[in-house]
Amino acid sequence: MDYSSCSQLLVLEILVLFSLAQNIINAASNGVFNVIDFGAIADGIRDNSRAFENAWREACYWNTYSTVLVPPGKYLVTSVVFKGPCKAPISFQLQGLILAPPGLSKLADKESWITFESLRSFTLTGGGTFHGQGRTAWPENQCHKNSNCQLPISIRFNKLNDSTITGVQSVDSKFFHINILGCYNLKLNTINISAPDDSPNTDGIHIGRSNGIEISNSKIATGDDCVSLGDGSQNVLVSDVSCGPGHGISVGSLGKYKKEEDVVGLTVINCTFTGTSNGVRIKTWPDSEDAKASNFTFEDLFMNNVENPIVIDQEYCPHNQCNIKVPSRVKISNVRFRNIRGTSLTKEAVRIICSKEIPCQNVEIGDINLVYNGIDDKGPAISSCSNVKPTLVGKQIPATCV
Repeated sequence: MDYSSCSQLLVLEILVLFSLAQNIINAASNGVFNVIDFGAIADGIRDNSRAFENAWREACYWNTYSTVLVPPGKYLVTSVVFKGPCKAPISFQLQGLILAPPGLSKLADKESWITFESLRSFTLTGGGTFHGQGRTAWPENQCHKNSNCQLPISIRFNKLNDSTITGVQSVDSKFFHINILGCYNLKLNTINISAPDDSPNTDGIHIGRSNGIEISNSKIATGDDCVSLGDGSQNVLVSDVSCGPGHGISVGSLGKYKKEEDVVGLTVINCTFTGTSNGVRIKTWPDSEDAKASNFTFEDLFMNNVENPIVIDQEYCPHNQCNIKVPSRVKISNVRFRNIRGTSLTKEAVRIICSKEIPCQNVEIGDINLVYNGIDDKGPAISSCSNVKPTLVGKQIPATCV
């Protein structure tokens, strides 16, 4: 046995541990916990999940404001949960690129990739990128055959209070880019989300059972809804957002599942839609459970060659996975469409199809100017309405619900 070699290895291990301990002490002294100091390697090949978790744990445990720093470089992470509560406000400064593993088989968590959870006064910033490598997983997506499918969401914000997300990017998610659940007073600003228009189920930002969510000054280009609201969403503001390509900004779909919570309060203002399949849309399932959706304002919106600029669809039934003959029991009320202008790629620029059993109530349509810009160029735009008696204000192009 070579005792000399063993002694050298032991000394080396002690030096490594001493170096890590010294790094932690240095981080604690200035409140910045650099993932490199915890063993992260920015080569885009080796898994850095453990190093990220260790840096977070030490920062979260610190008694004063702390920052987890991801410096420039490419970091492979298979799956990680950044969980609180922490002892003091904490920030995550992403300057580099966090890379998901290719495909689906190497993900430790089949439903989530990066999760921030149970935090108050949290900040995510830095100008860096979360890259989901979705192109390697989209061919495996079978959600068009199974509506209950579940693939890994790129970034989850679960139970965040009084927090801010600003200046980060999400690219090519495998499924949804961002999912917000159980949050209160969460602000997202200058977010950049991108995926090709044919990427399946790559919703930009999905919100559920959250209150006081603000999305502003952001650019979302993806293969599904730019922003979507699920059940339990309340008091959501979307402003100064550029959407396209994508499926527009949607409430729902609602009514598919039992015990869904009501959706109350959405304002979409000063947004631009370019080449999207829908503009602003409220969608509920036929043969639904009882639910309510109310207090929506869509105002000062520009549609640039959008296929369906204004939609209420209470007969939403993708892939014929419902009983279309039974009316929706989701009650829609207090909806305002104001100052919406631009071009429609379909003749039916306004489509308001409400439930036969529970017609829409208190729908206002004011100052609409949508010009048909389809390839056949046959006549002006038209509207289609059923089970609704809207209040019409100002100019109506096309003539609505006449």
